Amino acid sequence: MGAGGFIGSHLVKRLKREGYWVRGVDLKNPEFSPTQADDWVIGDLRDATVVDRVVTADLDEIYQLAAEMGGAGYIFTGENDADVMHNSATINLNTADAAVKKGVKKIFYSSSACIYPEYNQMDPDNPKCTENTAYPAEPDSEYGWEKLFSERMYFAYHRNYGIQVRVARFHNIYGPEGTWTGGREKAPAAICRKVAETPQGGNIEIWGDGKQTRSFLYIEDCLDGVRALMQSDFSGPVNIGSEEMISINDFAKMIIGISGKNLHITNIPGPQGVRGRNSDNDLIREKVGWEPKFDLARGMKLTYEWVAKQVENRS
Repeated sequence: MGAGGFIGSHLVKRLKREGYWVRGVDLKNPEFSPTQADDWVIGDLRDATVVDRVVTADLDEIYQLAAEMGGAGYIFTGENDADVMHNSATINLNTADAAVKKGVKKIFYSSSACIYPEYNQMDPDNPKCTENTAYPAEPDSEYGWEKLFSERMYFAYHRNYGIQVRVARFHNIYGPEGTWTGGREKAPAAICRKVAETPQGGNIEIWGDGKQTRSFLYIEDCLDGVRALMQSDFSGPVNIGSEEMISINDFAKMIIGISGKNLHITNIPGPQGVRGRNSDNDLIREKVGWEPKFDLARGMKLTYEWVAKQVENRS
């Protein structure tokens, strides 16, 4: 579910490489390459009849990645809160209900680091994102609140109906074939696009003072983490992210360096989310044995080259 999106379309490819038969469902086709799903369904997962049709009794596993989402420009303005909460919650309610009714044994749910309390992420140098700090809850966005609700809902279905649940909180997943323009792109793709579009000696704009910190996880590492969690006996929730924290200004400088250009950074007012966020991987390392293999420079080089090619092809 969500197989037409960035992570979902990559996950389909991974599952096919592992020998699975895969059904993919989304509102749209993958944007940058044809789906490799054996059965491809265009459908709105907010519609319970669609979910009832695609969740069938012969499925071994469901991977639920579908959500109403986007980058900071979409999530943190407040203008899309009702859609974010209603659409995503409806998808998850439909999915859990259909999975139990059809007897599917195991489901993966992609939650988000956005569930963590804002009060633990005010210091950009020392954010606190261990899994047990989610409560008392105070996410900084309605997107985070819906993710937290859906985590609890899936675990309630596990307790009451016995379906096996695996929950991972993603921390800023990036890589080739991700949305890079249009308003819903996330920071890695957005900054890559700005750098690729800007001529030598030019200027790129960064929202906020640029001192806010994040960590970013390359897509292949994310998929490794998802599969390791699904094959483990641990339900989660666990962080799936990188522990390589960086300020957004330094992140932009890294991408400029990869491009080989001489560009300047201007910080402007704009939505930026919490001051600091970094994955804490102690729990997943202990329970699942997973940790990332790609460092940020390596992953961003691959991502910048892909985005730059898209910019060049567009022009």
